[in-house]
Amino acid sequence: MQSNSQNQQIQIKTSDEKLKGEYSNIANIFHTKEEFVIDFMNVFPPTGTLNSRVIVSPGHFKRMVTAMQENLKKYEDQFGNLEAAAAPEHKSIGFEAKA
Repeated sequence: MQSNSQNQQIQIKTSDEKLKGEYSNIANIFHTKEEFVIDFMNVFPPTGTLNSRVIVSPGHFKRMVTAMQENLKKYEDQFGNLEAAAAPEHKSIGFEAKA
């Protein structure tokens, strides 16, 4: 017998601004034992902006990777194979905090 919590619909609240999304042409991923940190950035040399930082547990990160692989396969099944973009040529990315 399924529990009622498995059939429950979750309502997500958001603003119109968040629904517009943010464009990112570079993502930087790093981790500690406890978490993965994903920085989504827009980089147009010589500067760039950090659009979003997402911090997730290792278990959730692994589920995200699996979901991305499954969605990429569905995309390629429908639209054809994709070639990976060339890695960007940059020396390093640093952050400048604004007060």
